[in-house]
Amino acid sequence: MATRIENKKLSKSSSAWMKEHIDDHYVQKAQKDGYRARAAYKLLEINEKINLIKKGMTVVDLGSAPGSWSQVASQLVGEKGILIASDILPMDALADVTFIQGDFRETEVFELIMAEVGDRQVDVVLSDMAPNTAGNSAIDQPRMMYLCELAVDFALATLPEGGALIMKVFQGEGTQELRKQMQHDFSKIRSIKPGASRPRSKEMFWIAIK
Repeated sequence: MATRIENKKLSKSSSAWMKEHIDDHYVQKAQKDGYRARAAYKLLEINEKINLIKKGMTVVDLGSAPGSWSQVASQLVGEKGILIASDILPMDALADVTFIQGDFRETEVFELIMAEVGDRQVDVVLSDMAPNTAGNSAIDQPRMMYLCELAVDFALATLPEGGALIMKVFQGEGTQELRKQMQHDFSKIRSIKPGASRPRSKEMFWIAIK
């Protein structure tokens, strides 16, 4: 009986989420505008506010699948810019985007990314990475913080002075400690919660300038 009740609750919860997703303004807009996910509008709004990603820049998108941030960033850097995307998961090809599948923590994958950068410098690192959430903050938050730390490490290893990291974080345990650590390595850190972020979501985006 307990299992049936739990399944019924789960079914109702899943149905509610699906209805919200289908009715979501940004989901509908993404389908209309040709973006792979509603997350595209988060990066668009962030860049409208800070104007960091510009024509001709070299941008690396970590955890890029399904590719909506890569779509936006590729448009922003234009034909003379370079967009390198990387994810452990596969990602369907995008015009003017170089995709490298693999774990960027691994030397081989990191070197493949930097080979694509070539003689240029990395101007912006993007990270919209998030773990598969379990609905338990005691599990989800440490996983998210780990991904944030990986993005910060990559940014510190690749960005020159003046380069920028745009990274998603979950507000909660560990964020203040990470921010304090980052203040030693970045000259400025700003927080933005885009309108495309659902109000109940704990996600926030940090823009850190090296």
